[in-house]
Amino acid sequence: MGFADQRFNVNLSILFTELPLLERPAAAAAAGFTAVELWWPWVDSPTPEQSELGALKKAIEDAGVQLTGLNFYAGQLPGPDRGALSIPGAESDKFRANIDVAAAFALSLGCKALNALYGNRVEGVDPAEQDALALENLVLAARAASRIGAILLVETLNQPESPDYPLVSAPAGVGVVDKVNEATGLGNAKFLMDLYHLSMNGEDLPQVIAEYTGRTGHVQMADNPGRGAPGTGTLPLEDLLDQLRKAGYEGWVGLEYKPGDRPSAEAFDWLPAQARAAR
Repeated sequence: MGFADQRFNVNLSILFTELPLLERPAAAAAAGFTAVELWWPWVDSPTPEQSELGALKKAIEDAGVQLTGLNFYAGQLPGPDRGALSIPGAESDKFRANIDVAAAFALSLGCKALNALYGNRVEGVDPAEQDALALENLVLAARAASRIGAILLVETLNQPESPDYPLVSAPAGVGVVDKVNEATGLGNAKFLMDLYHLSMNGEDLPQVIAEYTGRTGHVQMADNPGRGAPGTGTLPLEDLLDQLRKAGYEGWVGLEYKPGDRPSAEAFDWLPAQARAAR
C-alpha cells in the first residue's frame, strides 16, 4: 500500500496561497492533482456577490479539477476565529445566512462534503448556551447538505493552537456528530479526522483509527511538528493512511499542510507525480 494507493486532494486555502484565489485551481492541476478543497474563501462575507461565486466556479471548472470539500463560513480563518456556528449574535446569523449559499455553490460543482467549524468559546457566555446554539445550526447545515446529497463534517482541532475551541479530541468531535444525527435522523453528519490536529492533542492515532473510521467522512493530514509536508516531521503518515484503508476508509485525504519557505508547487516531492491524479 502506501501513499500511491490513496486519493489525495489539495487544500487551496493553505497551499498555493502565494497565488490569487482564482489562479490556485490551475496551479493544483499543473502540479498533477485532479481534486481540491477549500475553506470558505470570503472571510468577510457569508453571502458574496454572485459574480464572485461564478468566477471561482469558472476557475475550478477551467482547471479541470473536482471540488471535493468546502467549509461553511467560519469567520476570520486563517486568523483568530475557528468557526461561527456556536457564537451568539452576528456570527451565528452569518453562519445561517451562509448555509444555503455554500450548499448551492457545492451543488454547482458536484461537491459532496461540507465542513462546519464549531467556533471558539466566548467569555461570559454559558458553554451550554453555545452548545445548544451549535446543535441548532448544525441541524440546519445537515439538512441543507442532505438536500444536495452531501455529508456534513464536524472537525476536531488541537488545544495548543486553538485553546478556546471546545472540540479538541476525537471523542468530542464524534459526540457532536452523534447528537446531530440523532436530532435530524439523516445520518449524514460525519467526523473529520485530521491526523495533524489529533497528534497535536497527543491522541493515540492507531486507536482513533480503529475506533472511529466507520464514522469518518473525511481525513486531512500534515506532519507534526511544524504542520509541514509528509517527511518534515515525525508522524508515520504513510502507515497511518494504510491503517485507515485497512479499517475501511476509501474517501479523500486532504493535503492541509504548509509548504514552508518554498513555492507550493515544490512541496509535493514526497508524492510521485503519477500518484497525484485521483483514481
